[in-house]
Amino acid sequence: MTTFPFFATLISYLVLLLPLVAYGYNKLDITSWCDQTPHPESCNYFLANNQYSGQVKQKSDFIKALLKVTLERAQHAESNTRGLGLKCRNKREKAAWEDCIELYENTVERLNMTVDPHKPCNQYEMQTWLSTALTNVETCIAGFRELGVGGYLLPLLSSNDVSSLIKNTLAMNKGGSPPSSYKKGGFPTWVKPGDRKLLQSSKPEASQQANVVVAQDGSGNYKTIGEAIAAKSGSGRYVIYVKAGTYKENIQIGAKSKNIMLLGDGIGKTIITGSKSVGGGATTFNSATVGILGDGFIGRGITFRNTAGPQNHQAVALRSGSDLSMFYQCSFEGYQDTLYVHSDRQFYRECNIYGTVDFIFGNAAVVFQNCNIYARNPPNKMNTVTAQGRSDPNQNTGISIINCRVMAASDLKGATGSVKTYLGRPWHQYSRTVFMKTFLDGLVDPTGWMPWSGNFALNTLYYGEYMNTGPGSSTAKRVSWKGYRVITSATEAAKFTVGNFIAGGAWLPATKVPFTPGL
Repeated sequence: MTTFPFFATLISYLVLLLPLVAYGYNKLDITSWCDQTPHPESCNYFLANNQYSGQVKQKSDFIKALLKVTLERAQHAESNTRGLGLKCRNKREKAAWEDCIELYENTVERLNMTVDPHKPCNQYEMQTWLSTALTNVETCIAGFRELGVGGYLLPLLSSNDVSSLIKNTLAMNKGGSPPSSYKKGGFPTWVKPGDRKLLQSSKPEASQQANVVVAQDGSGNYKTIGEAIAAKSGSGRYVIYVKAGTYKENIQIGAKSKNIMLLGDGIGKTIITGSKSVGGGATTFNSATVGILGDGFIGRGITFRNTAGPQNHQAVALRSGSDLSMFYQCSFEGYQDTLYVHSDRQFYRECNIYGTVDFIFGNAAVVFQNCNIYARNPPNKMNTVTAQGRSDPNQNTGISIINCRVMAASDLKGATGSVKTYLGRPWHQYSRTVFMKTFLDGLVDPTGWMPWSGNFALNTLYYGEYMNTGPGSSTAKRVSWKGYRVITSATEAAKFTVGNFIAGGAWLPATKVPFTPGL
């Protein structure tokens, strides 16, 4: 009888201790998961004392917790970035800051897509949108650095914790390839029969089939493309027929403007041109004559041009961060940084790309098929066709060039002996580019590829060549970097095809644009 009070007291203490023991167990459990990530310190900091810590029982729970925390930190960073506008001291700082606002908005949107309970995504889609989110954050920072401004603003952008959390989630998810469940015609659902006719027909009766017509002579609904885009309402496909003419406009198609189609009268007939550049005070991101964030964009029969010239350095003709975007029979003309394949999944068919330095660059998952790639005569006697920007080994991004032609533009013909032209150089640590079954003319330097700076990324990049032809295709004198390889396996090469790399078999058939899904 005398021992009862002792046991009662002991039990009461144990009851009080149980939540603390459980908390300690959960914290230990979170730590063990965080130790598997590339940035365990940020993982532990944001998750160990977080409301999600007690919900982690298995890997899928941990990924969900990571996604939620990453989204929260991105939302915080977006809000914080908006508040920095008053601290901008000049036009260049404001230009970089405005990019960051747009990029963080898109980051939050992409992260929301990974946790949306009404539209569950698979691992591959999650990896795609996480890859975009990371690219967006890095592009924000790059804008300040390339303009040489805002050094005091960079520590205030809250970017480091967002980047490390995204990298942790990329590492844990590892959804690199489209699932086998993807079938032809699986998505998108926005393509209507009328759209298919517009894309298929060699001379589409666009004035009758388009939603609106743009014509400089006043014969259409609008005189400028910008006005036509601003008039879009709803989420369905919106076809803008742009009659032949030269349109001097800088066009920004925001993330909310989805499923826009620009249909021109053909290369060299419908021309959209601008001249913004880094040399002129813009960021690379915002120098684009046409910049696209809205998903599901289609362009056909249009020339996109930037006339800033080589002396103004980075000057983008077109920038796409539009998921499932497609360009058919278009031309992209500039010098340095002509075509900015910024992020998400993209496809280019029967297009022409002209430039000098890094003129196909960015961090999308993109395939070029049956395209003509023209190197121009550069002022510094050095051309690099690609500069791919994969910064994390788990991003499912890269540039795949299949059955294309790499040749000298008219201004370079006859001067190729004094100009060195390379297939690419590594813009970021895990840069990934392949040329497959492509004709490489004699302008391509025998070494093939150029370093970015010293030994940077030479061991971690992935550069491949597979069954190329032409006088510049010999691999006998190619670079000996650890990351470079001559691909001999069809299985390895097949990873970078339209069907496998951008899930083209699931969304391109609905457009009726010709494409080859495999090798």
